[in-house]
Amino acid sequence: MSMRDELAELIGTFTLVFIGAGAGALAASNGSGLVGVALAHGIALVVIVYAWGSISGAHVNPAVTFSLAVVGRIGWGKALRYWVAQLLGAAVAGYLLLFVLGTTGSLGMTLPAASVTPIQAILVEAVLTFFLVTAVFGSAVAGRNGNGAALAIGLVLTMDILMGGSLTGASMNPARSFGPALALLRFEDLWIYVVGPFLGGGLAALLYDRFFLRGA
Repeated sequence: MSMRDELAELIGTFTLVFIGAGAGALAASNGSGLVGVALAHGIALVVIVYAWGSISGAHVNPAVTFSLAVVGRIGWGKALRYWVAQLLGAAVAGYLLLFVLGTTGSLGMTLPAASVTPIQAILVEAVLTFFLVTAVFGSAVAGRNGNGAALAIGLVLTMDILMGGSLTGASMNPARSFGPALALLRFEDLWIYVVGPFLGGGLAALLYDRFFLRGA
């Protein structure tokens, strides 16, 4: 069995976590701040979609894969293989960042702000992921933006981080949160970044597939 798609997901997720979490870890020391972190994630995702989108779909996010599986756009067996590849890519990125940066900036971990409760954090992550998955369906799945799909999806990721970065870290991606958490062995808040993105992404997929794709 060819593992080409899974390898693309591994490399793509590694890229997103290494660049995104790395930018987050260094944001305070280099003065780039939230804008720099948002741009790093958004630009990285644009590059990833252009590089790997035609091979694996460039999900690079277990919540995106889940969303596509929920509406039958990908089989559950393939979704499981994608999840394994995505988590492996995130783990490699997390450990490489630990080797290069030490514990600088907590490796860009996504954590709720002190003033944000777990329920609030889940809601923020769900809403932001809803926007992201809506962009995936409207651009990539529906094929309505042609070569501009990558730019549309990358810009949504950027806008989401600009709004939610100071609240939850604006992960929208269990793998993005998993890589740094694994490297630092800090899993206490990881569940938030699984529950929120899966809820928001699944809802976005069900609504878009049911009302905006079927019969269109």
